[in-house]
Amino acid sequence: ARVEGQTAATPHLPPLGLHSASQINNFNMLETSLNFITEPSDSERPKQYVPRNPYHTPSCFPGSPAQVFDDATIFSKFDTDTLFFIFYFQQGTYQQYLAARELKKQAWRYHKKYLTWFTETR
Repeated sequence: ARVEGQTAATPHLPPLGLHSASQINNFNMLETSLNFITEPSDSERPKQYVPRNPYHTPSCFPGSPAQVFDDATIFSKFDTDTLFFIFYFQQGTYQQYLAARELKKQAWRYHKKYLTWFTETR
């Protein structure tokens, strides 16, 4: 049932009689904003990519990282760019921790607010 003063674009207006144009506009904006409400999953960390149709690779191609990357001493030999790559693309892993530890040894500091690394220029 349609109430007088209610338009087809504003079906949720309360049946209080005539509404002003600004009230109708406010209701329309409110209803539109509800279409873009955040989901609880918006604040979750992105999950690791899992392909839908994984390609079967030959057995000679490794399916998991080599055990050598679990050794902290090898990280001191990596270039700074490699350490940054490991830090940002191996999130939540022991390798990320080792890369962060090595960057800290090289006088880099991670800023939690800006989510980036900084170092003093000399």
